Amino acid sequence: MKVIIIGSGIAGVTFAENLRALSADAKITLLTKETDGYYSRPMLSMGFSDDDIEQNIIIKPFNDLLNNNICVISGVDVNHIDRDQQLINIQGVDEIETLEYDTLVLAMGSSAFIPPPYLAFQNCYNLFNSLNDLKKLRRIRQSIILNKQRPHWAIIGGGLIGCELASDLAQTNDQVTIFHVMDRLMERQLVAEDSEKLLTVLQESGVNVLLNQQIKQLQKTTDKIQITTDSTVNKYHSVIVACGFKPRIDLAVDAGLHSGRGIITNQYLQTNDENIYALGDIAELPNGKLYAFIKPIRHQAIWLANYLTNQHSSPWEPPLFNPSAKVNNFNADHPYLF
Repeated sequence: MKVIIIGSGIAGVTFAENLRALSADAKITLLTKETDGYYSRPMLSMGFSDDDIEQNIIIKPFNDLLNNNICVISGVDVNHIDRDQQLINIQGVDEIETLEYDTLVLAMGSSAFIPPPYLAFQNCYNLFNSLNDLKKLRRIRQSIILNKQRPHWAIIGGGLIGCELASDLAQTNDQVTIFHVMDRLMERQLVAEDSEKLLTVLQESGVNVLLNQQIKQLQKTTDKIQITTDSTVNKYHSVIVACGFKPRIDLAVDAGLHSGRGIITNQYLQTNDENIYALGDIAELPNGKLYAFIKPIRHQAIWLANYLTNQHSSPWEPPLFNPSAKVNNFNADHPYLF
């Protein structure tokens, strides 16, 4: 059985390792854009208060997977899926252009969502979705400090990612301002009482939180970025857009796989092509939900490895899980919304 996995996050790597444990004969190939190794995406939110994050975040070098007889091709892009021939086209390795598969597992994860009004200002802000993003932001921070200034960050987005990031930056004694379009923080995950509690915790840590903010313009000045809203004009050393995530489904859509917000699957994580499955952030289940949290993603990956090796035949059911925000000194009093 030739199995190709696209993506080296928790979904792709967990599936590959469990499939290898259950099938010594399967030919497993994992394709990824990443080059640093398999790393913990949730740890990105602690990427400024941990001085050694660039080392600590790596869970496993790709060589460890190779030693487990899992072929890893890193630093590559997958350009096309030929469903009729069961081939994929890749770019980034001179001697390889196509690969054959019997089973294809899509685990590309998600990219940062950029609200359409901000697309015109892309040269004025950074994103926060990968280890490469974190490395870039750490370099920016270091250059500000070397100029003997206290970094002042603007974070656009008061959802889960924005609040975690603000909390971590505040731990380093940086100045942080959150701009949030809604009237309360993390409105998709928290009830109103917990949003209010979160606001208090962030403010007590030194974070300036501005709610009901409609940003009109971002503009580069000599050494800072100017943000103009309906009511304020202020300048910041750097701006980070943290407005949620967008499943990476373009490759699947181009291949004719059914999609909504994510890649639509049945309860067996199978797409409308019987040879192609989807895992993690990009898998949209029949109930319309995407389970973009560590516990259900890991559960999906282990379940699929068992299913494809005939260890069971029952459909995937989400495990009980209780997500929580990594915000210092904050604990919600009510269950998170999902």
